[in-house]
Amino acid sequence: MSYGDGESRSQIMATYAWLGVARGEKVTVYADPRLDEREMRHAVHARGPSMAPALGRGQVEFSTMRALLSPDREFTVRRQQSRLAEETERALHQGYTGFRAFIDMAWVADLNADVAVVVHRETHADHLFADGHYSEICAYDRRWFARDVLDRMAEAHPCRLLDRLGLLSITTADDTLLVVGEADVSGRARFTGGVRAALARTDRSALLTVDLSRLHFLSLGCATDLLALAAVSGPRMSVACTPLVARTLRRLGSDALPQLALIEVSRQC
Repeated sequence: MSYGDGESRSQIMATYAWLGVARGEKVTVYADPRLDEREMRHAVHARGPSMAPALGRGQVEFSTMRALLSPDREFTVRRQQSRLAEETERALHQGYTGFRAFIDMAWVADLNADVAVVVHRETHADHLFADGHYSEICAYDRRWFARDVLDRMAEAHPCRLLDRLGLLSITTADDTLLVVGEADVSGRARFTGGVRAALARTDRSALLTVDLSRLHFLSLGCATDLLALAAVSGPRMSVACTPLVARTLRRLGSDALPQLALIEVSRQC
């Protein structure tokens, strides 16, 4: 993820930490070294139930990249990755289902690390996630990192998060409309307008794919609008979505629309 202010970072960090707690994972926040632990604790407390139980049993911890690399004083890819692997093994040994890390990339400036080396690390870390026991969010401050670095990181990571909770992102590529985030009542006009515009751009003999697989919420109003647009004579429509969204669309009558096909897929993020 990339962020432009502390509020955005805190929203994602707190949600990510709470998801880890709910799934029985060990969570460590490798925070911006300019912030103290009290600020991090407050950011989490302000967005949900008290973290006291999880903190008390050591399930949630706050640390820094310096502490992770210690006693080494300089960053190396090998040292960081080996330590993260060790932390994952330690979490499993302690009885947790996995280990997740929120890494604020402000540590790059703090350790005066070579950005090129960091880019190499970010594009050569697949082995850390091979067994499914480790996950991480790398948070980049857009006010510090160059645009080309942010673009390379966005391409390198398998998933790029939106800046804040509750946002709706709509992008088009060829005959595919990708919808990410939450299509709730506040985003209904944007959602419906995006689908309508995509249909208008698509040749009547072609197939428009509406990819909802990365949508985390679809309101009844948005679902109804989607089917209403599909019912109008025009391009055929294929909707890729999670089983939950598919059930919603079927209950609203999607099976009665011969020009619309549902493809159930697992959520990617």
